[in-house]
Amino acid sequence: MTALAGLKVIEIAGLAPAPFAGKVLADFGADVIRVDRSTSAMNFDVLAQNKRSIALNLKSPAGIEALIRLCEKADVVIEPFRPGVMERLGLGPDVLLKRNPRLIYARMTGFGQEGHYAKMAGHDINYLAISGVLSTLGKHDEKPAFPINLLADFAGGGLMCALGVLLALQERTKSGKGQVVDAAMIDGVNYLGSFVYSMNKAGALFQTPAGTGQLDGGSHFYDTYKTKDGLFMAVGAIEVEFYKLLLKGLELDEKKDKLPEQMDSSNWPKMKAMFTEIFLSKTQAEWVKIFDNTDACVTPVLDYYSMPTPAPAPRLLRTPGRAPVSNEGSDVFLEVGGESKKILTEAGFSEEEIRELVAKKAVAGAGLEKSSL
Repeated sequence: MTALAGLKVIEIAGLAPAPFAGKVLADFGADVIRVDRSTSAMNFDVLAQNKRSIALNLKSPAGIEALIRLCEKADVVIEPFRPGVMERLGLGPDVLLKRNPRLIYARMTGFGQEGHYAKMAGHDINYLAISGVLSTLGKHDEKPAFPINLLADFAGGGLMCALGVLLALQERTKSGKGQVVDAAMIDGVNYLGSFVYSMNKAGALFQTPAGTGQLDGGSHFYDTYKTKDGLFMAVGAIEVEFYKLLLKGLELDEKKDKLPEQMDSSNWPKMKAMFTEIFLSKTQAEWVKIFDNTDACVTPVLDYYSMPTPAPAPRLLRTPGRAPVSNEGSDVFLEVGGESKKILTEAGFSEEEIRELVAKKAVAGAGLEKSSL
């Protein structure tokens, strides 16, 4: 038994953030049905593991009505469009919540439903920029350094959306009512930065320009260093006791080598240059052997693409998530409309109704040609 077994989710096909929200729910047992375009031969969504697909023509009144009927039997719908698109399709929250008052209607956008940027196109880097978080990333006196599209798209977007859905579901157990979850990536990534923002306002950390502080690459004890074989080690020895173990591993002695105090920021560049030279003297494997099983907070930087397939997290010990599906080759892609007929049948559509949908080109998918006979 999985934690979300029995939960039915309708996910309107979109780009990465919304599919990730659906993936989180699917990985923990929800029955997630991705609604693809009936005219699409292929959807290159790599986050479709543990989902099913139905292909509907949302430009057809019959296709729209079919989707509404699916939502009547669903607990959650996730939509990935810019503000107003679902309303123009006749699928806005007013319509769907009227037909199913218990529905959780999750809206995944970049800039939100309202505001200056709401109707503009954007990507992770833009949402990071407008949220203010991008200004905190990067080296001193250099342009802001954006990470790959993880922070806004997935942490502040898809994951926050999934959290919002679960919160709304929990509230529904008390009120019996559904509601709209407005998951804007600028809001999510801004909230994600609460610690950084609060520490700055409290005058504790992040008081200096980006790239000059303890935790943003300014210090020698919180950074990455290249090794003799061209690989890297990550150092995060903030606390005094951990810092001492770091120095021990580097064969440095504070008194003998007349090292400055750890928190003397005026000497951080000098110490960083020293650490850089020392780390270049050994291979990554040699450094791992030195620091393994110590509290020096020094670890190898591993190649992410050589790691095992990502598994559902966090780990629930009594009701774990579904086993991860291999991302090798074409197995990662979900067949568009692969279960259209089965999904319609489960939702209460009769054979005659399915034939009518096929005739009106409102639905497509494997095996549906037989329903047109």
